Amino acid sequence: MPYEEFQRLIGKSGLSIKEFAALLDMNANSITNYKKNGKVPTSIAVIAIVISDMKDDGLDFYPIFEKVRAYRGQ
Repeated sequence: MPYEEFQRLIGKSGLSIKEFAALLDMNANSITNYKKNGKVPTSIAVIAIVISDMKDDGLDFYPIFEKVRAYRGQ
């Protein structure tokens, strides 16, 4: 996915790049570094599309990330 499209989807989701990175437990610089080659990895693109679509459908994506966080301690 082109980085510009990724940025659009994240913005449409109501998130900043920093907030998106925090949800994924990533450093925001790791996300913005994808801008250098102009595209994001498929795994990041899928997440951006899913949360954007969920936002369009009026669904809250935050509980999903909370469930994932619950597994970190196991």
